Amino acid sequence: MPKFIEMPKLSDTMTEGTLAKWTVKEGDKIAVGKAIADIETDKATMEYASPFEGVLHKVIVQAGQKVPLNAPLAVMLDEDEVAPENLDELIANAQALAAPTPAAEKKPAASASKAASAGPRLPQAPQHKTRAAAGGAALRVKASPLAKKIAAERGVDLNALIGTGPGGRVVRADVENAPAGGAGARVAATPAIRPTFGPEDERVATSTMRNIIAERLLASKTQIPHFYLQMEVDAGPLMEFRAHLNATSEKTGGNKYTVNDFILKSVIRAAQAQPAINAAWDGDAIVKFKSVGLSVAIAIDDGLVTPVIKQAEKKTLLEISQSVKDLAGKAKNKKLSPDDFAGGTITVSNLGAYGIDQFAAIINPPQAAIVAIGSIRNVPVVNDKGQIVAGQRMWVGLSGDHRVVDGAVAATFLAEMRKLLENPALMLV
Repeated sequence: MPKFIEMPKLSDTMTEGTLAKWTVKEGDKIAVGKAIADIETDKATMEYASPFEGVLHKVIVQAGQKVPLNAPLAVMLDEDEVAPENLDELIANAQALAAPTPAAEKKPAASASKAASAGPRLPQAPQHKTRAAAGGAALRVKASPLAKKIAAERGVDLNALIGTGPGGRVVRADVENAPAGGAGARVAATPAIRPTFGPEDERVATSTMRNIIAERLLASKTQIPHFYLQMEVDAGPLMEFRAHLNATSEKTGGNKYTVNDFILKSVIRAAQAQPAINAAWDGDAIVKFKSVGLSVAIAIDDGLVTPVIKQAEKKTLLEISQSVKDLAGKAKNKKLSPDDFAGGTITVSNLGAYGIDQFAAIINPPQAAIVAIGSIRNVPVVNDKGQIVAGQRMWVGLSGDHRVVDGAVAATFLAEMRKLLENPALMLV
């Protein structure tokens, strides 16, 4: 009997996926667990391992196509099995089952009944034009997967919203600002200023990941009241300590530590010393996390990913170093799983390797803080005796959510980081 390889749910916010490429072809024998395709989700591009054993009989979805969850991607047959005559019909039925139901068609009677039984109603403001009203009929809504998920949970009609994302795309902020149940629509924001380009210019379609990055960063900068602090750190003691530790470790064939390993450890220890930084805004409350989930920004070809070192406060410097190397390798080889992205409470972004002295990072929502690390520079400094000598300095910055973190709290956090980086032996205690 034919078996369908379907679009899997690879992240908690995923409602659709793009088949980036097939790594097998029709006629290939497939074992359970064999990587057969790369799937682009709202978080990363991941390898998809076959859930079945057999022969890949027919590819349904071609590379580059985007389909909803559970949509059939390909047909698998047992070895020597003959495909049934009604295979095309079976494929069509499977595609129909996976097709999303328009929000406007969901339970209209229930909404009408609820409105009728609500009793006397207060006067309402005039309704703004909706997408459906403007067009005369319900249209296919261009919305992000996360926006669709939140809309389904809150009963918001996406047809009633005017998107403020790229190309009129409905994003998370649009849904969250809409009345529950979809009763009415908010005023549309000023349309985005679109670029003018000529025939020699290239317009490149964005990937699912890039769209999500754009949506989350736009939401972060428009919804989170950022504030920024910078502090200069004497990196000389850190560089000297690291060189000594690596020389000792090398003799025994041990781990090679990077500057970033010490920075990550200092962030973890500082978050423990100042737990108010390890928190998040939750509407009418602040969530204070018991454990530190350290999100590490890693640049890849498709954009930026932030996998998480979970329960980082329980890890030694060696374990942190090994965890980062493992996550970076998985990111490069597209092996990151949804679990690798879960549980982040604070993020570190290090652009020092790119020669950037200092920068202001954008908060990774729903977290309340992100630490920005610049390069280590050889500069003239004034020592304790008032002499100008050669020194090594590094800028450490913090972007904070002012709803959660006060300036004094953030300053204390950075001061703790500086103490640890300038006395790195403390991080081994």
